[in-house]
Amino acid sequence: MPLTDLELKKLKPTGRTRRLFDGAGLYLEVSPAGGLWWRFKFRFLGKEKRLSLGTYPEVGLKDARWKRDDARRLLSQGVDPSATRRAEKAAGAERAANSFEVLAREWFEKHAPGFAPDHASRVLRLFERDLFPALGKRAIAEITPPELLAVLRRIEDRGALDTAHRARANCGQVFRYAIATGRAERDPSADLKSALPPATGDHFAAITEPKRVGEILRVLYGYQGTHTVMAALKFAPLVFVRPGEMRTARWQDVDLDGATWQFPLSKKKPVTMHVVPLATQAVSILRDLHTHTGKGPYVFPSERGTNRAMSNNAVLAAMRSLGISTDQMSGHGFRAMARTMLDEQLNVRADIIEHQLGPVPKIRRAILARQRRGRNRGSW
Repeated sequence: MPLTDLELKKLKPTGRTRRLFDGAGLYLEVSPAGGLWWRFKFRFLGKEKRLSLGTYPEVGLKDARWKRDDARRLLSQGVDPSATRRAEKAAGAERAANSFEVLAREWFEKHAPGFAPDHASRVLRLFERDLFPALGKRAIAEITPPELLAVLRRIEDRGALDTAHRARANCGQVFRYAIATGRAERDPSADLKSALPPATGDHFAAITEPKRVGEILRVLYGYQGTHTVMAALKFAPLVFVRPGEMRTARWQDVDLDGATWQFPLSKKKPVTMHVVPLATQAVSILRDLHTHTGKGPYVFPSERGTNRAMSNNAVLAAMRSLGISTDQMSGHGFRAMARTMLDEQLNVRADIIEHQLGPVPKIRRAILARQRRGRNRGSW
């Protein structure tokens, strides 16, 4: 006789296992402890089997009958429903193991050691904030170009077009990693190269007119804050390295007697060192600073402790306190200042300048090649 909802609600354990049959192979197993399990009993190739359909009341009577009928349909087609269940579980586990988030984090762990700390933090934050919520659980091989574009559009719609372009580029790196490791067959981000409006490509704010350069240097030398930040403001225009390279400079890499400072261009290739010649003024600044910070590892340590590098906002905050606005000068602006002054005022060869500035993008290397051939003399 078929079971009823009222009968199920009144069930209580009796100290022994009971089976209450509903019909067509479906029954409810009542354990001595009170557990209620739906089972489907069937025969396949002459062998009796059972398939678990969930627990009551999470799976109600109506749902249990639906699951039984679905299993019976498979049997009518010559398919073992228990084998189908195992295959579905295996496929689900494979999809979870090859999800976009799993692959993205795997890619990040392998490549992050070669990133600057600030860049690594930005990349991970972009994935966690904008990409994982929408794509994280999706099997990477199943993500389509329209699906990825919808995520990029949401980033664009909040006014972060440059971030949307970086997101597409980072996704492309993850997809290509998945292809290389056999977890995907194509990169859907490649189909979206023209789907987003061009990035603005704004340059870092910089002062490059000689008279104004002198004015801003005098302003910087008037800073009255902490000794470390004061030294950093004076030192930055003399070396024009990237802000992250300057603030993480270590005393072990500085040779004051030889007037040089060197550091690896890449964490992946630490043997490739970038050598920065130090002007007399730069050596003087560092000798004075050494009496304050020389006992710690960092040339420009954090105020929170000598074992931490100075904050990436310390120099920017100091410039803002001096009245230097964001549209006048940025931390990266010292590089543009040096590039322009050396080229336009001192007539230093462009390839020498670029070599001292450090690794440059392919497009700028192409421009430099044309400059060396004398066909174009541009300015950066």
